[in-house]
Order: sequence, then C-alpha cells, then structure tokens
Amino acid sequence: MNRICYPFYWPFVFCIAANVLLSGCGTAPVKDKTGDSLSMRKLIPEAEVLPADKAIGKMKVEEGLEVKLAASEPLIAAPVALSFDNKGRMWVVEMMDYMPDTVGTGEDLPTGKVVILSDNNHDGIMDDSKVFLDSLVLPRAICFVEGGLLVAEPPKLWYYTMKDDKPTGRTLVDAAYAEGGNVEHQPNGLFRALDNWIYNAKSSKRYRKEGDKWLIERTHFRGQWGISQDNYGRLFYNTNSEDLLGDFFPPGFGAGNSNQRGVAGFVAKIVEDNRVYPTRPTPGVNRGYMKDVLDDSLRLVNFTAACGPLIYEGGLLGPSYQGNAFVAEPSANLIKRNLLEENGNVIKGKQAYERKEFLASEDERFRPVNLYNGPDGALYIVDMYRGIIQHKTYLTPYLKNEIKERALTQPLNCGRIYKVIPRGSRPEMQTLPVEPALLVSMLGNNNGWVRNQAQQTIVDAKDLAVVPALRQALKDAANPLFITHAVWTLEGLHALTLPDVWPLLHSTQRNVKMQGLAVLPAVVNSANYKQVVQVLDSMVAEKDSVIAPYIAFLAKSIRPFSKTAANSLLIRLAGQYPSNRYVADAIISSLYKEEKAFYDNVFAGATDTATVMVRRFKKVFEDISKAANAGNFERLAKQFPRGAKVYQSVCQTCHGADGNGVTALAPPLNTSDWVLGDKNKLLPIVLYGLTGPVKVAGKLYKAPEISGDMPGIGANDEFSDEDIAQVLSFVRNAWNNKASKINAADVTAVRKKYKDRQKTFTMEELEQIK
Repeated sequence: MNRICYPFYWPFVFCIAANVLLSGCGTAPVKDKTGDSLSMRKLIPEAEVLPADKAIGKMKVEEGLEVKLAASEPLIAAPVALSFDNKGRMWVVEMMDYMPDTVGTGEDLPTGKVVILSDNNHDGIMDDSKVFLDSLVLPRAICFVEGGLLVAEPPKLWYYTMKDDKPTGRTLVDAAYAEGGNVEHQPNGLFRALDNWIYNAKSSKRYRKEGDKWLIERTHFRGQWGISQDNYGRLFYNTNSEDLLGDFFPPGFGAGNSNQRGVAGFVAKIVEDNRVYPTRPTPGVNRGYMKDVLDDSLRLVNFTAACGPLIYEGGLLGPSYQGNAFVAEPSANLIKRNLLEENGNVIKGKQAYERKEFLASEDERFRPVNLYNGPDGALYIVDMYRGIIQHKTYLTPYLKNEIKERALTQPLNCGRIYKVIPRGSRPEMQTLPVEPALLVSMLGNNNGWVRNQAQQTIVDAKDLAVVPALRQALKDAANPLFITHAVWTLEGLHALTLPDVWPLLHSTQRNVKMQGLAVLPAVVNSANYKQVVQVLDSMVAEKDSVIAPYIAFLAKSIRPFSKTAANSLLIRLAGQYPSNRYVADAIISSLYKEEKAFYDNVFAGATDTATVMVRRFKKVFEDISKAANAGNFERLAKQFPRGAKVYQSVCQTCHGADGNGVTALAPPLNTSDWVLGDKNKLLPIVLYGLTGPVKVAGKLYKAPEISGDMPGIGANDEFSDEDIAQVLSFVRNAWNNKASKINAADVTAVRKKYKDRQKTFTMEELEQIK
C-alpha cells in the first residue's frame, strides 16, 4: 500500500553498473533498456571494491575544490549518520545490520554501534576509533544534549548520560519514537535546530529537554531521510524522488491544529527540477527496466533516492556556496548542488549546473547517505560504501537477480567519510572554548556549525552569567546572524524578556524582524499580552503581506489570554488577504476546534465564496468529517490481525494512521474509490505497484503533492497471499470505508493473471481492467 517511489529509508537504491560501460572510443551507447538483467550484466564488468584513495580518484568534483578522506574502514563500517563534538571528534552511527543479503538475514541482530573517531596527529584524517555504544539494532541518529547523547534505536529513543566517553546510564525518552513502519520508514535526523527544539525527518514529533523531563510536541510531518536548516532556522528535507522540500516559516509555527491536514508554506517544493546526471551508467536501480527511468545511455534520469539534504553554512568553500542546498543521491553515486533564492515568504531553488553535478563518482559503491557542515567549514559526506542498499520489502526480482548473478552482497564492513575543501587548502578543526565570554563571541562566527554549537553549549551549561553579553549582542546591527543566535540562546536559557524582543520587531532588516516574531511566543504572558497585541495590530495596519502570516500564526499565543483579541487580529487579516493561501492557512492553524465558529462569524454573509480563504476553511471541514468515524482500528485489528500489522509496518508511514495520506508521500485511502471499488483493480496496485498521477475521489494527485511511484510488494516472499488479502480487507473497512473482504484466492488469481509482469501499473491501465 506504500505510495512512495522506491527505494525508501535514506532512501537507498542499489546500483548495478560498474565503473565504465562501453566507454571505449567510437562505442555507441546501449539503448536496450528493456533487456533482462542478465543481458545488461554481460555488458558491464564487475565492480571491484576500491580502497579510499582510489575511490576518491573516481570522483569528479566542482573545479577549484577537492575531496579528501576524513575516515574509513577499519575505523568505521556502514556509517549512516554522524555528529561532531566540541573537540572536533566525530561520533558516528554504524548500521552494520542493514540488509546483509537480499532476504535481510540477520537484520535484527544487535550489531549496530556508535563510535568515536579522533584525529590524534592533526593531519585531517581520523586515526583512532573507540566504541561508545554497541549491541544496537539498526541505530539511525544521535544528538548531543546537556553532556549526554540521544540515540535513536527503533522503536525507541534513548538518552544516555556519560562520563569520560562512556555511558553511565540511560533514560527512555520516547517508547514510540519509530512506532510503526519498517526499517525504511522510520524517523531519523535528531536535528537540534535554531529554536532549541530537536526535529526529525519522517516524523511529526519534536523534542526538548527541560530539567529532568523531556517535552514531546506535535510538529509538521517532514521528509524521509535527513534534515537541515538555513541561517534563520527554517528546515529543509526531501523525499526520495524530490530534490528539495522545505519550510518558508520558522518550524515552531503552524502545527497546533491537528484538524488541519497541511499548512501552506510547510513541506513546500523548493526545487522543481528532479533531473540527475550520473557520470556512469546506473541500470541497477530497482525499476531500471521501466520506461523513462533510465536514458539511452542507461543513466538514471530523475532522483529516486534523494537523501541527506544540507544547507551549507561552513564558509570555507567561499561565498558562492554559502546557503546552497546539497542533496545526496546514492543510487546515482552523486551529490546535487542547488542555488536558493528568497522572494517575500517564498523560497525557490534551481540546480546549480546544466547537465552536470557538483560531485559524481564512477565507483558504483559510492553511497552518499548524509551530508554535514563541519567544525573546519568543510562539507562532509557520509558514504556507506556497500552493494545492497535497497531494503527487502521493495526489492524487485530484477534487482534480486542482479545481486545474485554478480555476487554483490559482500563486503559489508566498508564505510568512508569524506570532506570537500578548496583545492590545496589545509583547514583546521575549530574546537569550542570553555570560557562563556568566548562562546558568546562565536555566536557570530562565519561557520554555521560553530554558531550552532556555541549556542547549544551555552544553553546546555545553563550559566546565566552570559545573559548581559547576549543582550549586548542583540544590539549588533551589523551582524544579523549574531543577533539571531543571541536571541535564541536567551530563549534557551529561559532568560528572554519582551524588552529584549522589542528592538527586533522594529528592525529594518527583514530576517531580524522575522526572528523577533518567531521568538515572541516564548515571552507572551498574562502581564504583557496587551502590549504584544498593540504591536501586532500596528503591523496589521501596515498591510505587509510578508508579515501577515506571522501575525496569524501568533494569534494562537494570544488566545489563552484573550480570545477576543486573537480573533480580532484574525478577522482583520482574513478581510485584507482573502486570496493569500499563506495567511489563510496561518489563520486556520490558530483556530483548533474553533474553525466552524470563526467561519460562521466571518464568512456567513460573504458574497464571494470562491476565495482561497473560504476554500481552505472548507477543506478543513471536509478533513474533520473524514476523521470523525476513524475509531474502528481495535475491532478490525482483531478481525484482521496480520493485515493490521502489515498496514502499520508497510503502509502507515505514507498513507497515515488515519488513512488520509501524508503530504509529499501518498494520497488518502480513507474513502478512496480505488480502495472501495473493484478488487481486480486494487490488487494489481498492491502486487505490482502504481506509477504516475492517480485520481482519488475526483482529485488528481501528482508530484510534489505525492511521490511519483508506489512499489508493489507482490515479489516479497515475506508477505503471503493471505497477508495481502488481510491488509486489503483491513483497509477496505477502516476509517470511513466499508467494502467487501478480499480472500487469499483473489490474490492468487491476480498473480496468475499477471504472472510474467514486472513493471508497475498506470492509472490508465487500471481503468481498462474489466
């Protein structure tokens, strides 16, 4: 039932091609993309496992830059994430247990680790490794907080206290951090953002430590694998088939109304162009036999495994790279560079080059899965360096055959971390000082990693002696980034006051004013809310469409003290911006459980009922109605136990626990005509997958609103015909759905009918089925 394009998780695809395919002089490109995997394999020499120095030699990087090794096996193996500490050391997450073979043998064995890498001779290459944690099952993310370490080991999130680089105890932060979903569809990231909250990809939760307690709040559901932020704390992420998605507004806004399915300006498509330009043939992608997946030279056409997005803030590469968005594509062995531009509230991007990449490798085992800013300003690349990276749940027979015939399962003990630096340079790791005054000065550093780490270190230390210096930093109009980090550091220390924020709200620098508005909820209280309302009222009067959504979001913070004042702000904004979807959705986000009352009061006598504002309210009313009868899970789980389990592990993370779909991933199953209709059209979708746009309940869903492809699970031996029958019977009767059961015999019959089929179906093909 999963509607995402293969593969998922980072999301990884396994590329089969070797270093060069028919690259000799005068050799024409191969055009037989539809040939079986054996014929393709015969054309491609087997790929050898290259040592790190030779692997770098296979990379082509932007002129003026070079790739240097930072760490490799045997110090690390199968790295998937890392975090730098204040000493410049790397703490690396190793996922050794991921897909040891095509059936995932031993995938649940506790072979994962968190290791600490050090560069003792200061030559830029890590030369020592020690284990911090071992015996982990599929660990995926870490984050430093208050001298301890958050560790994501599905389904749980743990916090480890430590001393002398050894764990001294652990606390369960969230037993359901990765509840539901299979290994490719679980939260990751643990990104500590500018606003002092910890955000995740593939998740709608955020975390924050307050004393001995952990706060867990609802936030927007974002991305799949990897998450980053720009200089002003806006989050960026992607799905496997989308170059770059992100937020136009600060992450703390707009997630308070659970009746609202999506908020304009969040999970927005930043880069329209999803083309990729591998430097080598890549016929081994999971659906490489399908039309338009590969070009005539057998190279991947569009992203299929986009992951690890990074907004580069290191400063080292030069001003032309600062603020650029980099995206890893392990299936095509490359890293994409995008240029971003801001216009009002909207952030848009474009690819930096025509028909080339920032970095591309001829080594098929180069699997960049995460990207980071480093303490030395370099751009760091986590390379899992292995063969199989497509999970068994979605592994096609085509790809299974390639893996078997070419013996590409081994080795599993490789892994590299690289850094991109200016050619010929020797950047040094910046270590953070202990002295509070020096830490405050680093809040204005040119290196984003240094700024963020200094802020987190000050906040974690809870030393209020730095407050005067932080307030002085708020006056440094020449350095808006210094102001930005100073105000959020004060917020993290719980030392921020409304007088601290006033100058920011009146700043002539747009980004400084936005930080003032973003941090305002932290200081609004019963004693000062009237002053805040007066300022927001004056801003409404200015009729600034860029500021207007912020004011609408902030009405939620006024409501606990004066519902009348909050509604007054929203009514004025609704009248001024009837066709502004950002204002409309921001208004609705501040009206949890009061949407209908507000609508009846403001729009009851409206003559124009086709405005964006009215349409957005009606959409929320429709979503509320759909959710009203969604409480039958327990009964259905007893009736279809295996079906409920399969739904939670395979389908839920894209179609949602409520069946109403997830933005950028999948359309709704709740009241879907495909689910409720002819089982002979539904079954082929689940067994073989669906490609392209799909119309559900009269609405056409296509990228970026959903991912472009849903893989079938019919080729997965893990699911019997009875399992598939149960999950479909479950879905056909969950939420507001009511339809007949599907039996195992129905599944078997459809398998027999399409026994020689490999490719996915299209909506047009399904409509022709009688």
